[in-house]
Amino acid sequence: MALFTVQSEFRYEIVRKIFEGGMGIVFEAEQHGSRDFIKRVAIKIIRPNFASQKMFIENFIGEAKLVADLIHTNIVQTYHLGETKGVCFICMELIRGVNLEQFTRQLSEKNQQLPKELAVFITSRIARGLAYAHAKMDKDGKPLGIVHRDVSLKNIMIAFEGDVKVTDFGIAKARGFLTDQEGEVVAGKADFMSPEQADFQITDKRSDIFSAGVVLQHLLLSRNIFKGENAEESRQRILNMEIPDFRKYDTRIDEPLNVILHRCLARDLAKRYATADELLYDLEYYIYHKGYGPTNETLGKFVRELFGQNVPVQPPAVHGKTDLLEHTVRINTKAQ
Repeated sequence: MALFTVQSEFRYEIVRKIFEGGMGIVFEAEQHGSRDFIKRVAIKIIRPNFASQKMFIENFIGEAKLVADLIHTNIVQTYHLGETKGVCFICMELIRGVNLEQFTRQLSEKNQQLPKELAVFITSRIARGLAYAHAKMDKDGKPLGIVHRDVSLKNIMIAFEGDVKVTDFGIAKARGFLTDQEGEVVAGKADFMSPEQADFQITDKRSDIFSAGVVLQHLLLSRNIFKGENAEESRQRILNMEIPDFRKYDTRIDEPLNVILHRCLARDLAKRYATADELLYDLEYYIYHKGYGPTNETLGKFVRELFGQNVPVQPPAVHGKTDLLEHTVRINTKAQ
């Protein structure tokens, strides 16, 4: 029984466009509440060319419902699913930082190499977020069976304080939330997907572990060994390329780390890490078993120094109208 009903108004003022991906656009916005309350948030909408397609709308809404209860320090938090003038949007936690693609590009432009321990630390935080999502249950205690299916550089954020967060569950699969055509179409970025994804097979949580391994080797080697000239070449490399002895690529990689990489990237599912918890344990043991190791503060200091400031140069502010949202959006909501 509801104890009370609240009639309230949310007003979002769009500040600037943060990121434009394959199917979505993310804006920075101010959420205005009663008595001059203001909170900086991120607003995600579907790109205009997908906004009229039923499947994309259903999956966009399904994503919001799926991640609403994913409350973890290594996952971007979702606050609200709204709609204005027929346009659905998701209000999310605003991360002051960069994604791993921007991060690795900056490393390359400054001719810097990411310290091995920080590469392992970042991947361990990814594993923590995945372990939580994979184990998530519904209100009746039944596993949701979440598989992210798009663990890649663009979908990992690093805040300038050093927090690492998994984001964008837009093509995740989970029982009862999203429309899925797995086995018929390939979902994910070709050079980060697991062999079973690339081969049109049904995936489970071990698929995300392979993708996390691809991220780790990219952070260590400053390149993705699976990336080809095009998506099909990348897919074939994922399926067929011999997994190398990574010690030959970088002398910093010792045998224990090489073993971790090979267990992540094993095509034989029986030889791959069975859970993200197991991967997390090995990564944390690797960097902490001798004593003090990297922390959020260590990573935050590195990122701030890499970009030369606490906040990166921002794109021009959005004025007037964006592609789908007016500069000021008022949403009447009724919460119970």
